[in-house]
Formats: sequence, C-alpha cells, structure tokens
Amino acid sequence: MLDAAWQGLTGILALEPMLLLLFGVLLGTWGGALPGVGGPSQLAVLLPFAMVMEPFNAIAFLIGVTTVGNTGNTFTSVLVAVPGGSGAQATVLDGYPMARNGEAARALSAAFMVSMLGGIFGAFVLFASLPVLREIVRSFGSPELFMFTIWGLSMLGTISSGAPLKGLTAGILGVLLSTIGQDDKSGVIRFDVGLPYLWDGVSVVLISLSIFAIPEMIALAGRKGRVAEIQKLGSGLLQGIRDAFRHWWLMIRCSAIGVWVGVLPGLGSDVADWFAYAHARQTERNSESFGRGDVRGVIAPESSNNAKEGGALITTLAFGIPGSTSMALLLIAFVAVGLTPGPEMLTDQLGFVFSIIWALVFSQILASAVCWILVKPAARICFLPFYVLVPFIVALAFLSAFAANFDIGDLVALLSLSLLGYLLKTFGWPRAPVVLGFVLGRKMELYLWLSVARYGMEWVFRPGVVILFLLVLGTLVYPVIRARRAEAS
Repeated sequence: MLDAAWQGLTGILALEPMLLLLFGVLLGTWGGALPGVGGPSQLAVLLPFAMVMEPFNAIAFLIGVTTVGNTGNTFTSVLVAVPGGSGAQATVLDGYPMARNGEAARALSAAFMVSMLGGIFGAFVLFASLPVLREIVRSFGSPELFMFTIWGLSMLGTISSGAPLKGLTAGILGVLLSTIGQDDKSGVIRFDVGLPYLWDGVSVVLISLSIFAIPEMIALAGRKGRVAEIQKLGSGLLQGIRDAFRHWWLMIRCSAIGVWVGVLPGLGSDVADWFAYAHARQTERNSESFGRGDVRGVIAPESSNNAKEGGALITTLAFGIPGSTSMALLLIAFVAVGLTPGPEMLTDQLGFVFSIIWALVFSQILASAVCWILVKPAARICFLPFYVLVPFIVALAFLSAFAANFDIGDLVALLSLSLLGYLLKTFGWPRAPVVLGFVLGRKMELYLWLSVARYGMEWVFRPGVVILFLLVLGTLVYPVIRARRAEAS
C-alpha cells in the first residue's frame, strides 16, 4: 500500500501531469462558473484529447476537469441566483440573500473553504473505504434506492421556511413536471399536450433557471436597484474562512452525506446538496435564519457537493459502475488509456488508484486557491446597476437553456416555466421543493417500478427498506418534537 501510494504521488507530481492538472482545474472551474457549459458537456468535448495521453497525464487532466465544477459554479449561485450546475442549487437559498446583505465575499470564501475540505474528505474516504463498502453497496437494490428518494421528499417540509404544506405541494408539482415525456419503461407519451418537443421531457437546467434565475432578475429590475442592498464587501475572506472552521462539525456531517450519496450508484449527485441542506436545517440550532442569509446554509451544500466526487469514484473504480454521466465518461477515458476499473484495478493497478486520489486532493486545493483569488473582483458584480446586470444574466440564462438541447423549444419552455417561478416567488411559495421534487421524481418512479417488477410487494419487508422507513419517520417527526421543546422552553 505504501509503495503504491508513493508511486501514485510521484506520478502525479511530475511536471507534465501537474501542468495538465492545473489546466484541467482552470477549465473545470471556468465551466462550472458558466451555467450550461461545465459538467458532462464540457467533459465530452475534452474526452478525445485525454484518450491519447499517457495514463498519469490523462488521470491528472480528467480529474482536474471533472471534480472541481461544483467549486466554480458557486460564483453565479451566490452572486446572481443562477445555479451554475445541479450541485449548486441549494446554495442559492442562503448564498444569494447573503450577497443581497453585502456579504457576498464572506459567502464565497466560506463556500470555497468547505468545498476544498469536503473534497479532501471525499478523497480520504475513497482511500479508506474501498474494501469496507464493497459488500454494503452490493446489498443495495431498487427497493432501498426507492426509499432514499422518499427520504428526500420527506425533507421538503424542512426546507420550506415554516410552510411545510406549501413545501410538500410544491414538491408534488416538481414530481408531476418530471413525468412529462415518454415513459422509458412502457414507451407511453405523457402530458405532451400534442407537442413533440415534450416527448423527451423537461431539462433540469430549464427548471433551475426558470425557478431561481429569471424570477430574481425580474424582481431586481422591478426594484431598480442592485443585488447587494449594502454597498460594501465587508471582511469577507477571513470571515468566511473562520465560519468554515467554526461550523466544522456541520461541514464533516454534510461531507459524509455527500460521500454516501455519491457512493450509491443510480441515486445521482443532483440531490447531495439538497440532502445536506435539509439535514442542516433539521439539526442546527436557530434554524429559523436559514433562507435569509445564514452562512450555514452555504456551508452545508458546498461541503457535500465536492465530497460526493470521492464517493462517486468509489463505485466507478471498485466496481466499474459509474454513478453519473460524468463518471461514465471518465470510465470510458480510463479504459481507453489502459486502466481497468473494477477489482483488477484494486490489485494490479493500485498505483493508478492512488494517483487518482492524489489528483483529487490537489485539484480541490488548486480550485479553491483560484477561486479565492477571484472572490473580491467577482463579488463586485453585486454592485452593478440593474440595467447592466439584468440583460447580461437573462441573456446568459437563455444561452444556457438553448445549450441544453440546442432546440428553440427550450427558450419557449424557459419563458413558460419562468412565469411559474415568478408566481411562486410573488405569492410566497417555496421554490426549492419544486426543483428537488423534479430531480427525485424520475428516480422515484423508476425504482418503484423495478421494485414491484422484481419482488412484487415483498420488497416492503426487506430489512434495508424497514430501516430507511424508520429514518423517514424520524425526519418527519423530529422537527415537530424540536418545535414543541422550543415552545415549552
């Protein structure tokens, strides 16, 4: 093990791999900061170049591109309420209010610190848990994954700022939106209202842009002001770093949640930040300040969305089972350069496994360093007048929507869904549950169908399902007990 760790370290620390790692980090951070540019689409474009590299060079470059997008997409999530990617949607809930309160630099600095530490935590778990988690992951089937989606839906009341019924209703709306299009299992076209465009369903990019970005820009134009109501940056950098270490236990818990979500193949990484955010709101004291600019609402999702990369690499390397589109593309590239993900890689190619772990650690450090350099210049975006910022952000949102499928119908859908988002904002309905319900809806339907098809109704009595059901009950009951204790005191 020590020889393999040293071999992996020296392989990555060579000049060419380190330069490629830095280049990959810069590309990944830039792609993450621009909605619709990063993620699988960026990786797919770069894949042919990586497939002709030497193994260490390919590992450095691809890990740099793949694992730092969630660090870069914090910029737009905090500054202009435009989620740069699926892993930064929950960050908007408290990051953007912090920017409006003149604390953009603090929010960004805290996010970059916990992103780095969460990513390193994920790399450590990747190193320590490959032998341990092998049997656990194999024991999870479609019934347990279905219960995980139910657990996620049970958190809707928690993230709804004192309006649990509205949150649940908004979540159901998100689930209904996820059923639009062709059912993969039966081939039936649902809720297409005669439009072929809807046969493929609605993109999650459109949902996040229309629910968060466009309504905020309409509101900003309506009040004819700036994002930040307080015209100062404040002691952001150092304060954000102190916040990260002051809430170290929250960071560790949410990093563990991110790793666990990443480990479960098929559950998807889109929900890691939501799970962490809901956990923080349930367990932290004085949680009534969440949603109004609480730095803990930034620390929780940002800790988890980078930590999940280590978890996703566990199943990708140990079993050859990618947990996301990005990991599937990464798997293709690894095979192309002569690596064989699976049990063989953990024995005959252990040095390359350690090189991936080291590359993951270095990429998180480099990405956070790059972003820290840009914090103060980026935070000044909050002080731009509305007539400069709004047209630019709306144009960026439309460009991101069109880039999802390169279909003009995406622009029409964005306008229609933006009306829904604006109405939700105007009438005080929680918007986050719509996005979470949409993300979980498709997975919930798939895993329920698979469970019934494979096990009939016997899946209900599986031990893992029973344990997760009790966890769901605890999630629903705990906030009520906590509220009554607070009233009694």
